Amino acid sequence: MKCLDEVKQLLREDNTEQALILLDQYIEANPTSDEAFYLRGNAYRKLEDTQKAINNYLLAVELNPESPALPAYKMMIKILNFYNPDMFNH
Repeated sequence: MKCLDEVKQLLREDNTEQALILLDQYIEANPTSDEAFYLRGNAYRKLEDTQKAINNYLLAVELNPESPALPAYKMMIKILNFYNPDMFNH
């Protein structure tokens, strides 16, 4: 999984666009890699593309219910559902 190690490094370096290019190529060749979908979800989250991040997390969980994408997905949903009524009482 040398390619995925490279992707992880690119994400750490905030080279998200390049990471996505490699992930798209990797997923095309390895469509059952839950780790690749999880990493692509992380890349889209970094780009603040919530819908694509969630979609990729769900694909990862579909392939592997034990994927780390599950807690990432739950976190994204929790953030989306966050509501603070005090913000509107000024």
